[in-house]
Amino acid sequence: MDTNNNKYLKLSGLEPLVFTPELNFVNIGERTNVTGSKKFARLILNGQYDEALEVALDQVRGGAQVLDVCMDEGMLDGEAAMVKYLNLLASEPEISRIPIVVDSSKWNIIVAGLKCIQGKGIVNSISLKNGEEEFIHQAKTIKKFGAAVVVMAFDQDGQADSYQRRVDICKRSYDILVEQVKFNPNDIIFDPNIFPVATGMDEHRSNAIDFFKATKWIKENLPGAKVSGGVSNVSFSFRGNNPVREAMHAAFLYHAIQHGMDMGIVNPSMLEIYDDIPKDLLEHVEDVLWDRREDATERLLDFAETVKSTGKKEVANEAWRSDPVSKRIEHSLVKGIIDHIEGDAEEARQELKSPLKVIEGPLMDGMNVVGDLFGSGKMFLPQVVKSARVMKKAVAYLEPFMPKAGDADFNEQKSSIKKVLLATVKGDVHDIGKNIVGVVLACNSYQIIDLGVMVDAQKIIDEAIKNDVDIIGLSGLITPSLDEMVNVASEMERQGLKIPLLVGGATTSRIHTAVKIDPVYSGTVVHVLDASKSVPVAGEAIYEETKEEYRLKIKELYAELRVAHQAKQEAKQLAKFEEAIANPVVIDWSDYQPVKPRKLGKTVLDLDIATLRSYIDWTPFFSTWMLSGKYPKILKDEVVGEQAQKLFEEANQMLDQIIAEKWLEAKAVIGLFPIKRQGEDIVILDEEEKETNIKFHFLRQQGKKGKGVPNRSLVDYLHPDKVDYFGGFAVTAGLKMDDRVEQYKAEGDDYNEIMFKALGDRLAEAAAEYMHEMVRKEYWGYADSEQLDNDLLIREAYAGIRPAPGYPACPEHSEKTTLFDWLQIEESIGISLTDSFAMFPTSSVSGFYFGHPESKYFGLGKIGEDQVQSYAERKGVSKEQAEKWLSPNLAYTPRLKPVES
Repeated sequence: MDTNNNKYLKLSGLEPLVFTPELNFVNIGERTNVTGSKKFARLILNGQYDEALEVALDQVRGGAQVLDVCMDEGMLDGEAAMVKYLNLLASEPEISRIPIVVDSSKWNIIVAGLKCIQGKGIVNSISLKNGEEEFIHQAKTIKKFGAAVVVMAFDQDGQADSYQRRVDICKRSYDILVEQVKFNPNDIIFDPNIFPVATGMDEHRSNAIDFFKATKWIKENLPGAKVSGGVSNVSFSFRGNNPVREAMHAAFLYHAIQHGMDMGIVNPSMLEIYDDIPKDLLEHVEDVLWDRREDATERLLDFAETVKSTGKKEVANEAWRSDPVSKRIEHSLVKGIIDHIEGDAEEARQELKSPLKVIEGPLMDGMNVVGDLFGSGKMFLPQVVKSARVMKKAVAYLEPFMPKAGDADFNEQKSSIKKVLLATVKGDVHDIGKNIVGVVLACNSYQIIDLGVMVDAQKIIDEAIKNDVDIIGLSGLITPSLDEMVNVASEMERQGLKIPLLVGGATTSRIHTAVKIDPVYSGTVVHVLDASKSVPVAGEAIYEETKEEYRLKIKELYAELRVAHQAKQEAKQLAKFEEAIANPVVIDWSDYQPVKPRKLGKTVLDLDIATLRSYIDWTPFFSTWMLSGKYPKILKDEVVGEQAQKLFEEANQMLDQIIAEKWLEAKAVIGLFPIKRQGEDIVILDEEEKETNIKFHFLRQQGKKGKGVPNRSLVDYLHPDKVDYFGGFAVTAGLKMDDRVEQYKAEGDDYNEIMFKALGDRLAEAAAEYMHEMVRKEYWGYADSEQLDNDLLIREAYAGIRPAPGYPACPEHSEKTTLFDWLQIEESIGISLTDSFAMFPTSSVSGFYFGHPESKYFGLGKIGEDQVQSYAERKGVSKEQAEKWLSPNLAYTPRLKPVES
């Protein structure tokens, strides 16, 4: 589905590249150009096409998002070379995924190239230098091929060499293309000419400034148009001095991007980071770019002599490999470089004579640097997880050398590293958040013992004692996990443990921890909001100097919270349940005829992951990685934008693999049936409208409402007298997930494990969104003319809803049991329920379909004892069982133990 509504420049190889406003800058790899690379020219002229293919591969691996191919060489049959090379590129999966720029000054070569490229590429270039007639002809041809085009700021009088000439030529070219050729303005890319600076000629002093100003003018005055350029031109005066050239490229790009430059022909593997340019060199370079001093050129020329080099190989800077081993280990950890860590760990082991000293020394020192950078906001979670992957590989290498019990030196080499035991509690299968907490704590000198998911209380306690852990962390996503956490804490108290207990997860809260968990355990109990908060909490909770003071402080705080909570509940007024029933949503049913689904009954479907991809809501994905911000704006955020963009690209690379290699399978089951309302419940009818024994029980808001404000329940949106219609569904994108996850676990690859699980969750939600659309438009058909893009789907701008058991509108998880039995979900598509009603595989979603146009999500809020009693009777369970299921929504606290301080 096209979610961009033809608003942006879209390119593609085998994969799309969409120039949304949040896309910061696109690197066009320049080394596959015979006029710009002596090495590439030599390989092509010698017929060494396989070696020339490696040049392209290096460009892609170095960060090129688009590849420029040029075969304009006097001794070469350019057309034949272009065709041969492009066909070779198409056969290399890693290269063919990105778009191609067909670059030539010869029209026949461009046409030949356009016939070869797959997807949507770019032509570089056309211009007005030979007049309007040729310009229009070439533009129409390019349009027929569906390519984008680079337009040079060039006319019959030559290249634009001033700000005004750039503006005039670009405006004239744009008007011809848009008004006469009807070229999509989003497919127009201007090259306003990047010329050298610091040449010693006065007329060149404003070259960079004129480019910046022209770029800004184009972006403000020529809607849709993009700006590109050959960045290496700016440093032409300093050929042979790579450090200066790279600094000039980085500084030029930094300012050009600020002015609106969208893409550029650069060598990404030799591009310096702006912040990494030495300050003295940067000052000299920017004096030239901005023409800030009369003697700027002379000063840069003099300064360049002090940083002159004999040339830099086109590989990553390996100077750090000559540092002492401890610094090399630190560098690998901070940069997430896994290539050398085993060799460095062995060298450190030989030097320190102890594998444990390597772990507690240079490895932990390096991870402390990572932790400090993360804590100060200079590293982001995806980078931290990559650091942890390096750490794991080093530790895995050193483990065989560690002394075993019974060895002579075993007692001498006991570790002083603090141990943290983590577990997702019994009944719950979600662990992404727990894994992230583990990574963050590991980066701060803690040893992590991860028991996984569905861990019962006794195993947690037994493993904590066996491993002599310093702290226990409990995780849970679904509301029944809250009760299991209370159970774990109670058992820890009963068995005499004093180990501090951290509590976290989506449904947990500080008030629940204070009211329900803290009173049953005399040790320290702390709710942790997110992974970044776990480090200081763990530190204060377990270290001798602070732990008792911290325990007393938290106990006092939570006692105060309980008193305030109790007072608030007592002050809170609830309507009687009978009064709430008498104040429903008012709907005029007189002219309403329920829409009968086009396809009644149950339907089972296999879903295409490639289709689901376009329905992904990316905002929660970034939240998983603790990068806050709404997609797509987050990609251009001043603080996290660069990391978000990198994460987004890597996520999409993994999605490509998931789709190509079928790492995941997605399935759905839906059921659309007639129903009749029975008070606060609904009874499912069969397709012949006869009653079945399947009944769903809903809950009603019970808080006192202002005049005209209803006490809502989902049953209000079903006809009170006539036969109406209702649906249920379950989708999963988690089939086959375990195989890949186990592989990542075996490799100690936390980063890709978390990435894979996060994408699985996003695909499951996308599947729910996709199937809901299919239900509205096809299977039920009550909104068959709906036309919504993905943004509107995410904002739920459609008729009808799909509430899920356990969430605010129907916050009682046990209704899933009825749903699963009704649609035979486990037998149909392989999703099962745990004892606590969590779904497995975890990347699964289930819920109901309501079709009434006025239906909407709402939060239940607090309910009273009278509704709980009614609910228990309707479901045929005890009031105690209903209280357990509904505990987060109770306006009272049954069986609360006395506050202990």
